[in-house]
Amino acid sequence: MTTEGRNTNLSTYTVTFMPDNKSIQVEAGTTLLEAQRQAGYSPEAPCGGKGKCEKCTVEVLEGGEPGIQKSCTIHVENDMTIRLSSRTIRNQILEKGISREVETKPWIPDELKGSSDPIYLAAVDLGTTTIAAYLLDAKDGRPVTVNSCLNPQSPYGADVINRCEYALDGGADTLANCVRTTINQLVQEMAQEIGISSEQIAGISLVGNSCMMHLFLHWPIDTLVAAPYYPHCKDPVIALASDYGIQIHPNGRFWGLSVIESFVGADTLACILATDLEKRDKISLMIDIGTNGELVLCKDGKMLTCSTAAGPALEGAKISCGMRGGTGAIDHVTLDENKKLSYSVIGDGEATGICGSGLLDLTACLLELEIIDETGFMEEDYQITDTVSLTKQDIRELQLAKAAIAAGIRIMCKLWEISLEDIDEVLIAGAFGNYMNPESACAIGLLPMELSGKVIPIGNAAGEGAKIAIINEDEFHRSHELATQVEFLELANRAEFQDTFVDELGFDQED
Repeated sequence: MTTEGRNTNLSTYTVTFMPDNKSIQVEAGTTLLEAQRQAGYSPEAPCGGKGKCEKCTVEVLEGGEPGIQKSCTIHVENDMTIRLSSRTIRNQILEKGISREVETKPWIPDELKGSSDPIYLAAVDLGTTTIAAYLLDAKDGRPVTVNSCLNPQSPYGADVINRCEYALDGGADTLANCVRTTINQLVQEMAQEIGISSEQIAGISLVGNSCMMHLFLHWPIDTLVAAPYYPHCKDPVIALASDYGIQIHPNGRFWGLSVIESFVGADTLACILATDLEKRDKISLMIDIGTNGELVLCKDGKMLTCSTAAGPALEGAKISCGMRGGTGAIDHVTLDENKKLSYSVIGDGEATGICGSGLLDLTACLLELEIIDETGFMEEDYQITDTVSLTKQDIRELQLAKAAIAAGIRIMCKLWEISLEDIDEVLIAGAFGNYMNPESACAIGLLPMELSGKVIPIGNAAGEGAKIAIINEDEFHRSHELATQVEFLELANRAEFQDTFVDELGFDQED
């Protein structure tokens, strides 16, 4: 054990991270997971550091039992040297989506009116996994540049439940501050890219799911994690950007879109705004598939919404070799005419895991090969490569996710007395929906087979809605009116939900 660099204060120790040879001091008892966070790393910890996901592993070189171990379970009690994973993941972050043109009518601070310098606006889609930020010309609403990154809250849990629990345990400030700091960095980088001062940015809009909005705004989140589940506030937020630590013009405004309900947030509202959903002359079903599946059914201008607890399986969490869609992820799997399986890898290198779209494809292929039966039974784990496999438990996690979404679709249709065949279009929002193969989604029952051929990916429509809300003040206020018009369906209160959910667990889809 090395003692070099030991602090004279015996309650702190030195942790050295290889291969960077970076050392920091941490308090005794700090977990290696937290030490990585303090050192500026973003370790994967989908379970929030509870020792369940086994994805925060590091190699202990000195100062503890040598070998690969879960960093959330190792507490620093002396100087340690650890080796971080050598795998570098460059994540695919979806920045573009379907949108519509609107008149440019933004709110501008008096101090900037008549300025000879160009004025800009910013819009942010705060996702559970990623953040996308946009810079727009206030004169014509034209997008100027875009910036994105992973949500820095991810090391505190892959899903909103883990983050809510972390906030309730005293981590609310940490979660709010880290994401505010990151948004500032994204905005500053965009300003520097086009050579302007951040004080030329007149306003910033923000959308996100209910949990992300609560955490950013530092609202109490206890009502989101305990029945009867309701948001602290549904109203839109109009305030000085500086009130939330956002560094733009001193009198620049922050515009936060309305939360619709407990688990249907401002991001869903932004999708409605971007697609003009209530004005479409078709029966439309819009779905944003993520940790939660938000669904909106629209007919004759009326909208019905619900949220399904799909879990993080479709984003790679709780899957043994699951990962986000980035370098090294198997993203698509196919069968050739001879029933031979092949796959593609993001970045064209060696496969190091499988992301949600690849998981759907692989399951559909194994169903066709009868390696997985209609109940989800598989005799043994399926080895894709020497290091990437699909386990029986992975199949169970996928079944839970896809059954929740399919059950939500069926119950919404039943409530409005609409058959699945009556639905004219299925608008799929978000990164997962953009990259997934709709045929695979129908083959495994994530989407009912009756919706085959009707799927339209709409990309990051939430980000597009955030843009509309900042470039046209009337559209921002209209979005709140839309939020009040949406009928919310609490699936948990529906007697038929559990039976429908169980019925959808199997893979026995019919053509």
